[in-house]
Amino acid sequence: MRTRIPVWALERHRRLGWSEARILDNFPTLRAADLVNAWSYVDAHPEEIERSIQENEND
Repeated sequence: MRTRIPVWALERHRRLGWSEARILDNFPTLRAADLVNAWSYVDAHPEEIERSIQENEND
């Protein structure tokens, strides 16, 4: 079964220096194509992603 993982969480891991291989290893339900789509979303919605990261870091 595939689960939903917030794009902001994937971007946060990428900013922390995680490689795509490490992300995929730690989220086994993800596929490489999912990361391509996530990075496209990050590029298209940078303010939303930044806001989500900030909101969730403060929790």
